[in-house]
Amino acid sequence: MTQARSFMFTSESVGEGHPDKVCDRLSDAVLDACLRIDSRSRVACECYAKCNVVIVGGEITIPKIGLKPIDSVINIASVVREAIRDIGYTHDDDVFHADKVFVNNLLTTQSPDIAQGVDARKAKGKKTAEQGAGDQGLMFGYACDETPELMPAPIMFAHRLGRELTRIRKSGRVPWLRPDAKSQVSVVYENNRPAAVANVVISTQHAADVEHAEIERFCIEEVIRKVLPKKLLTPRTTYLINPTGRFVVGGPAGDTGLTGRKIIVDSYGGMGRHGGGAFSGKDPSKVDRSAAYMMRYIAKNIVAAKLARRCEVQVAYAIGHPEPVSVFVDTFGTGAASDLKIERAVRRVFGLKPAQIIEQLDLLRPIYQATTNYGHFGRTRNLDTFTWERTDQVDALLAAV
Repeated sequence: MTQARSFMFTSESVGEGHPDKVCDRLSDAVLDACLRIDSRSRVACECYAKCNVVIVGGEITIPKIGLKPIDSVINIASVVREAIRDIGYTHDDDVFHADKVFVNNLLTTQSPDIAQGVDARKAKGKKTAEQGAGDQGLMFGYACDETPELMPAPIMFAHRLGRELTRIRKSGRVPWLRPDAKSQVSVVYENNRPAAVANVVISTQHAADVEHAEIERFCIEEVIRKVLPKKLLTPRTTYLINPTGRFVVGGPAGDTGLTGRKIIVDSYGGMGRHGGGAFSGKDPSKVDRSAAYMMRYIAKNIVAAKLARRCEVQVAYAIGHPEPVSVFVDTFGTGAASDLKIERAVRRVFGLKPAQIIEQLDLLRPIYQATTNYGHFGRTRNLDTFTWERTDQVDALLAAV
């Protein structure tokens, strides 16, 4: 069994108006727009945002429209503005404003060399006619029994703070709240279990006319104490609220945003490993996204089946090739069966070819804007959307083991 130990671990989350998260949202908005037209769309969309400028770039092929330009069926600028409006950048004093940003469209079609590797067809030099992986790379999935979501406590606590800030802001109840925000939680572990919250950091953008004392009182009393477990908040817990003293200039007006810079926020807060590939703006033929979802699905079902208290699953692919080049299961000494036996069960229960992943998780749908914020994993609602959060393979895994 895993050795008992004591330590502190910290994870962060960011709000919808964080400049990098803005760009993730815009990339996923473009992806969803393409999938509404044709579920076979190939999309690799990235965004850059600074001040009042958004640059949308990448490669998109929509088979249904053939050689027509993308702008003939999708108004990219309108998609971008609508997403920014939903985030909340609509105040008169916003430099980055839904109706005022300049949108630059640098989208082109997908490389035919990549397309022939991904497409389910024969091609010169390709060893199989099956759909292949959209790129080489390695993806991880992770789960543990620390929280009801089967996620690490630090990242789930940080996400809860961000969600509550956004819920209150969008309700209009606290008019001085603005979209940009970050949260961070440090959890003390005793014998490998969460024992206390050591400190909580919240930085939230705000209107210029609110006092720091009011922001501090609100964040502690109306957010932190309402959403974090009371038994983990102790007299020694430290609260750091807007520690710079002022956070009026935020979003892309205050910092540059890029798609794919919050991959640790998107996954396990650093507690589980990450293969390095970003999720947002990529259609499910890109295994960076779809295989990472599949690995979470597998790891979560392993923990839900009580085959392990903590589990990490890795898979790796070669571009254009359908079969994974490796699969690895690690239960960190918490397994009820050997890691090798669980790994063999995984190979029997789950299909790991890209086409199988897409089918099992029903990924050819415009669901991706819903995934952008507060982590792609750890959802307990809307499982028709977040299919990789289901625990519907528990019995099959137990039988296979």
